[in-house]
Amino acid sequence: MTDNIIAFGIGIRRTKGEKVLDVLFPELFINPSNSVKADTLKNIEIKGDVLTLSDKQIDQLFENLKGKEDSLSYEILSAPRPDSQHAYFSVDLVLVCLTSLDNGVASVEEAFFKLQLLSSRLSLPHSLNLDGLFGVLHNIAWTNKGPVLAEDIDKERIKHQFLPTPLIVSHVDKFPYLVNYHHPKGTRIASGSQARLGAHLGEGTTIMPAGYVNFNAGSMGAAMIEGRVSAGVVIGENTDIGGGASIMGTLSGGNKSVISIGKKSLLGANSGTGISLGNGCTIAAGLYIYAGMKVSMYDKDNSPVDINNTVVVDGKNIAKAKDLSGRDFLLFIQDSSTGKVVCKPNTKVIELNKSLHSN
Repeated sequence: MTDNIIAFGIGIRRTKGEKVLDVLFPELFINPSNSVKADTLKNIEIKGDVLTLSDKQIDQLFENLKGKEDSLSYEILSAPRPDSQHAYFSVDLVLVCLTSLDNGVASVEEAFFKLQLLSSRLSLPHSLNLDGLFGVLHNIAWTNKGPVLAEDIDKERIKHQFLPTPLIVSHVDKFPYLVNYHHPKGTRIASGSQARLGAHLGEGTTIMPAGYVNFNAGSMGAAMIEGRVSAGVVIGENTDIGGGASIMGTLSGGNKSVISIGKKSLLGANSGTGISLGNGCTIAAGLYIYAGMKVSMYDKDNSPVDINNTVVVDGKNIAKAKDLSGRDFLLFIQDSSTGKVVCKPNTKVIELNKSLHSN
């Protein structure tokens, strides 16, 4: 029965012994219609979330997809597989079918499935339960010859030194680079190492070489990212994260607060924030706003005001930055004479250069 399946996809899986190294899902379906499920999965007996496909099941799926030759699922099934046994890992096909996205991650296959849902823009950050993700993923040396378990890398390197092409390791991590699994339409990623699989990048986003986007984080539209968008952080469209800027993520020091940045906001070079920003906000270059920071508030006429924007005497206009979290059109600057951090209405909202984001 397929009625209770809410997401599925055919994946190309690489394994070493009993350990799953990675799974590539070129095409994913989420909340598919009953007819799509019935047409694609008919005559396939589905038991559990992960089904290793036999030759008979592959032939049945291929038969089900006839007439859909333009689909990536058809491409997976029809791709030549002259040798599924590689020198280091084995390759096979799996069918992942999930009946809920609210459960924690139970397998490597499910982990890669959910990460690719995010990077394919089929799911938004924080819409999937990723509990257990780090526990199921293996520490992998990602190489030009494919994934290798970190504990095997020295032996594998020696073997390849006798071959025409040596083994080159790009990084050792539980997460691969996004660009090696998916390219979100309309994005520009100047350095592949700067976006983890599981990053959600809106159309028009540009990540410059020093920018970085972690998993379960990203942008909702066109954005310039020259700083760090940490795990869990979401930025609105037409926002600019300046060079060296940093946004506190949910993995930073056990932080549980989810930070978001609104539309048309700017984090100046080497600035940062541990609070959320609403739409049209600016943090001046070099200034880091943390939750407990004392901020002096002023209105557009430079009169001291309290948290409710009521004019008060100087000294009564001080608030903690966390009390301003998520508010729109705020400008945070530091008085170069006194050193105090000032917050006032932001009257000059940024505009991105459209030509830089027509990707």
